[in-house]
Amino acid sequence: MEKPLKDIRVVDLTRILAGPYCTMILKNLGAEVIKLERPAVGDDARQIGPFRDDDRKRSAYFMSLNAGKRSISVDLKAEEGRAILKRLIERSDVLVENYRPGTLAGLGFSEKDILKINPEIVYASVSGFGHTGPDSDKCAYDMIVQALSGIISITGTEGGETVRVGTSVADIFAGMFAAIGILTSLYRRSSTDAGARVDVAMLDGTVAVLENAIARYQTEGEIPAPMGKRHPSITPFGGYKTGDSEIIIAVGNDKLFETFCDVIDTPELVEDGRFSTNELRTKNVSELTELINSALSVNTTDYWLEKLNGAGIPCAKVNDISDLFDYPQIRARNMLVPVEGEGGFAIAGNPVKIGGVDDDTSFERSPALGEHNEAVMTELLGYSEVEVSELYRKGVLFK
Repeated sequence: MEKPLKDIRVVDLTRILAGPYCTMILKNLGAEVIKLERPAVGDDARQIGPFRDDDRKRSAYFMSLNAGKRSISVDLKAEEGRAILKRLIERSDVLVENYRPGTLAGLGFSEKDILKINPEIVYASVSGFGHTGPDSDKCAYDMIVQALSGIISITGTEGGETVRVGTSVADIFAGMFAAIGILTSLYRRSSTDAGARVDVAMLDGTVAVLENAIARYQTEGEIPAPMGKRHPSITPFGGYKTGDSEIIIAVGNDKLFETFCDVIDTPELVEDGRFSTNELRTKNVSELTELINSALSVNTTDYWLEKLNGAGIPCAKVNDISDLFDYPQIRARNMLVPVEGEGGFAIAGNPVKIGGVDDDTSFERSPALGEHNEAVMTELLGYSEVEVSELYRKGVLFK
């Protein structure tokens, strides 16, 4: 079975992370993604390390988001460059951009203009704050949105020190929600033939995943604070000390708590009035954690993992990134996929598994800046070789 988006063409005007993450999802599902990049510079991610073999033209960061896309390098400030974009919009299904609101309209491509060029196109914008509201014209980075959304305020140690989430989640959430909006709009278009406008903000997406924190503030009247590895309303559920390291244990109900206490040789905890219900265990979390740590300290993490897994207690070692490359479950799910021609260098695989659709066992390499200029211009857009040469001469096309 072919990939579900095999007939979808995406014009990708995005750069760095949020937008490219969106178009990466669409590419992994089979879409043809044509990435328009600025002359000479291209996507800023091309200049962000780490770099393969210290080659400044081979950003591993850029590869991880853009493998398998096609690149054309066009000066959109030139009239001829805007004409190229117009032809691409006419011949495509989706347009994705993550400029600051108003930038694309300033080039002559407002929402009205785009839908006039192609009434069936899905036009998606990914920005820091969206295209409406008092902050819409502000630029944003992941760290800024993590701060404004409140997610930093609940991420950190039990001692109260807050930290940034260890990956750029605000960007990634926005990219994921944009992909959802695009796919939903394409589904609607299949019955209406109508295009759509999708407006996704990093701030909106990060607020949307706060779940428990928003609920706790309204029901308990207290501002949620960081809790380290501990769950705010389920206990025991977090990190615990063993004889040689730390183990993550998640005991989600009273029955599991009974089993857990038997496994760690503390059956008396079940009858202890402080711990007889989840609510009481959470109220008395400090005392319970001390008792659990004491019981676990007599043996190693590996020992307890075997015992707890054998009893059906959810548990885990704390993997570092190197552990992922030897993790059988990661291999079984094809979640680290080599890039062609990169000597075994792997990037994250497609987490969306669809019955009958084979996973990629390798990804095409990421494109060089302007690598597909001639192919896109002549084969897709109908320019002659003479016209393409003239556009190179004028600096409208760049390689």
